[in-house]
Amino acid sequence: MSELWNPKKVLITGAAGTIGSVLREGLKGKYETLALSDIKPLGEAAPGEEIFENADIRDLDATAATMEGVDCVVHLAGIPVEDEWEKILPMNLIGCYNVFEAARRAGVKRVVFASSNHAVGYYRRAGVIDTDVQPRPDSRYGVSKVYGEALGRLYADKHGMAVSCLRIGSFQPKPQDLRQLMTWISHSDTVHLIERCIDHPDYHFVAVYGVSNNTRNKWDNSKVDWLGYRPRDNAEDYAVELYAKEDTEHPIAKPFHGGMFCPMEFSGDLNKID
Repeated sequence: MSELWNPKKVLITGAAGTIGSVLREGLKGKYETLALSDIKPLGEAAPGEEIFENADIRDLDATAATMEGVDCVVHLAGIPVEDEWEKILPMNLIGCYNVFEAARRAGVKRVVFASSNHAVGYYRRAGVIDTDVQPRPDSRYGVSKVYGEALGRLYADKHGMAVSCLRIGSFQPKPQDLRQLMTWISHSDTVHLIERCIDHPDYHFVAVYGVSNNTRNKWDNSKVDWLGYRPRDNAEDYAVELYAKEDTEHPIAKPFHGGMFCPMEFSGDLNKID
């Protein structure tokens, strides 16, 4: 890929979801064609949109049918929270493989993968973590995101695909609790981050934290500053409002970046998690 990179057709999987719906609106008119796929209804196609309803990423052939002429895939589809392995496996592992493999077969040049902060959730909040830290998932969901990042690295190295993995924080209209003073990412900053991953002229593989310009941010993107992600919003604007609420965070959630996923089914020893 080079300075000639000029994507014409971008596909969003999971386009009916929470992030997908915001991204659909945020990218409207930016590219010649915005292709949208989901197993849920997507409504009428606006000018410049192409709709794929009942597009199940668990089905490789159905996924392949969405890839024709696509330059870049933004892969958002999947189970978005911790759940039973029987649900995580087909959507977040098999489905993720199907997206990468269908993209490869179709000659798609770039995939933007929605990873999660839960891929590194068992690091302690007392320290800042950068984009080079080893995986430390806090849940089955977090494991599925580690898998997606590893799959992205494979397709970058083996097949020459440009891949970005977004360790998305707390995607909300505004921060909801004290933890999100660190982890919040606004709607507009999310669109900006994904735009940079779609439009940047040349990269091989990159992992980047999806977080706004929060005063209390503990996720360091300095090693990927070249990407041009410049978040503007700051969770600190809501600090007074949040401190007025009762702090109900679980005591096992409180030490860790991953928050509420950390105490789920927890039976370990906190003293051994350095």
